[in-house]
Amino acid sequence: MAKPAALDDDAVRRAYRRWAPVYDYSFGVIAGPGRRRAVRLINESHAGRAAKVLEVGVGTGLSLPGYAASLQITGIDLSNEMLAKARERVAKDRLANVAGLYEMDASAMTFADASFDTVVAMYVMTVVPDAAKVMCELDRVCAPGGEVMLVNHFSQDHGVRGWVEHKMAPFAQTLGWHPVFSPERVMVCDRLTLTENRPLFPAGLFSLLRFRKGG
Repeated sequence: MAKPAALDDDAVRRAYRRWAPVYDYSFGVIAGPGRRRAVRLINESHAGRAAKVLEVGVGTGLSLPGYAASLQITGIDLSNEMLAKARERVAKDRLANVAGLYEMDASAMTFADASFDTVVAMYVMTVVPDAAKVMCELDRVCAPGGEVMLVNHFSQDHGVRGWVEHKMAPFAQTLGWHPVFSPERVMVCDRLTLTENRPLFPAGLFSLLRFRKGG
């Protein structure tokens, strides 16, 4: 079995510097259904009430126009090139509910504890060098009773897809993400209870996980 290549922040930055000019028209299209589902669920969960939402890995800001106006959205990303496009989108669409977009490491966020009612990370966990550390940060900045939501690729150990993912594993540095990534790698926070695990388009390649944070 191929050994997954290690990722670091510089590898991620290099990969997304290459992806930034074409992201919206490539992976952004494939990831669209999962992104829209997550935003819709966040909107429904707050039902028009004011709430603070953190989007980790906001990228080019594709999701930003979909959030309800009552929600105050903060976004972070490691890629300055991606964030530049997100800021252009905010200005173009006049998104007054976007409180700020920051270049920040998801594994060492500068926000205070319990700063957000909902924390969402879409297509992030296979990218970061230390998924467990990022999960602990998502837990930390989420308020008690709040929700942490992931949209992510989780690999298989069987079938054609599993074979392809393991063959791709040594190229993680070049790809900028981990093709082999098990759900157990995000089940690391005792205060986060998994409430939903939903397969997403296309063909369950991605999944939506929802966690409720205890007090």
